[in-house]
Amino acid sequence: MKQLNPSHVRPSFPFARAPEQDGAPNHHPVVIVGGGMVGQTIALDLIRKGVPVVVLEQGETVSIGSRSLCQAKRTLEIWDRLGAAEWMVDKGVQWNIGKVFHRDGLLYEFNLLPEDGHQMPAFVNLQQYHMEEHLLEKLAAAGGAVRWRHRCVGIENRPDGATVQVETPEGAYTLTCDWLIACDGAKSGIRRQLGLDFDGKVFEDKFLITDVRMTAPFPAERWFWFEPPFHPGQTALLHRQADDIWRIDLQLGWDADSEAEKAPERVVPRIQALLGHDNFELEWISVYVFQCRTLSRYVHDRVIFAGDAAHQVSPFGARGGNAGVQDADNLCWKLKLVLDGRAPASLLESYNDERLYAAHENILNSTRATDFMTPKSEASRRMRDTVLAMAADWPFARAMVNSGRLSVPAHLVDSVLNTPDADSFAAVVAPGSPASDAPIARAGADDWFLHAIGDRFAVLTTAADAPATLDIEGEAVPVLTVGRDLVDTQGLLARRYDLKPGTTYLFRPDQHVAARWRAFDPAAIGAAMTRAMGKAGGQSKTEGAAHAA
Repeated sequence: MKQLNPSHVRPSFPFARAPEQDGAPNHHPVVIVGGGMVGQTIALDLIRKGVPVVVLEQGETVSIGSRSLCQAKRTLEIWDRLGAAEWMVDKGVQWNIGKVFHRDGLLYEFNLLPEDGHQMPAFVNLQQYHMEEHLLEKLAAAGGAVRWRHRCVGIENRPDGATVQVETPEGAYTLTCDWLIACDGAKSGIRRQLGLDFDGKVFEDKFLITDVRMTAPFPAERWFWFEPPFHPGQTALLHRQADDIWRIDLQLGWDADSEAEKAPERVVPRIQALLGHDNFELEWISVYVFQCRTLSRYVHDRVIFAGDAAHQVSPFGARGGNAGVQDADNLCWKLKLVLDGRAPASLLESYNDERLYAAHENILNSTRATDFMTPKSEASRRMRDTVLAMAADWPFARAMVNSGRLSVPAHLVDSVLNTPDADSFAAVVAPGSPASDAPIARAGADDWFLHAIGDRFAVLTTAADAPATLDIEGEAVPVLTVGRDLVDTQGLLARRYDLKPGTTYLFRPDQHVAARWRAFDPAAIGAAMTRAMGKAGGQSKTEGAAHAA
């Protein structure tokens, strides 16, 4: 019988004494608890912004198994801004196409990125351990590091900072910080120490995840089955990953024995039934249950939660890891402004509001997918079966099939940081929306629009007489003029932003639109940027965001 035979050897990182254990100053601007994918992304982003950080990780290596393997386009764009995406895209498996099967027939296929003119694909499949190892290399190159086997065992949270008690193989020490960011996962010790709990739902259905190593002719597509012949009455999912590793998810039912189902003698026959052969090796086996839960707040005095420590969703839809990286993208520029004294601490309430909105949106979609995939009543099952029976012939029914609505970025249209439209636009990139990429040319070389706006406040305009920069809130804000600073090589920038003479956009440092106008007006731009920095224009919208989701 086959046994687990992982091909990837995870590195074991050595313990090193903290400087504070030998008398170094123990106060830091930011302490991050959790050295996984989200904690690494936050650390890399803050260090690149000039913010010193300390990263505490109680383990000694990266994640086991593929885990968060599907990296969405927006997440890749964030990592590209941090200089980390190129290797991931080259190493991983790029895909845009998904296929949905019912029993032994194809229902339909879909394309998640049907239009050209984007640097990043819809998704890249790459095992989480690969991503974490690569982010660690980027973090080291930026002058950062993770403190391995440094466990946070106590925390005092105050309105003016936090104190952290840390335990190590060579004794304990204490840190103080202005801000503590909890990225310590679904079983967050920080969350437990603060007496916080999740709101939401844990579903009874159990699913088997298996990574197998094999050479197969299957294309780089997402294949999902309802009631396949090889797994009667249940669901199945197949994904290709890097290094000839394939991810297989199989529904088990609510009464499955989790430990028994992880035994290779139970797993191998299921995989053989799907593949039709036994020419594979087992890499990793796990059993999980669906969880769709979130904290009611992410900012508690000087402790901020991100990633799985803040929210959890089912794996179908690739919303967990992607949401965590997008938490990082939303948080870091705001925290930098606050630390520099350029914005009030209340700006971080917009992190709370905007990412709670995104979490509720993810939970809503994840819960709907779970309800469709695993009906909880006879009426729900009949409804699902009717939809599946019609989907092969009727396009309207295909829109009702839910095998996991795949991750998309949140459009923060109700954010208090937005300046509402005063003019009419046909483009979908409204205030609060993430910027849409497009091919351009700069300085005579081909480039991408997201590279041009970067990670600072930036203005895009078609006004020929616009200055090169605007001095707003003590910052020289670049003004990118179409025709002067960049060339719309394929006309896609004009189409995606509905550009007309004078059209102007203001982008936040996380590349979300803050405001847009039909004329270039420096005073309006200045007021919109002041608002986007949390200095004017509205109150917290946590309750409204949660209700809207």
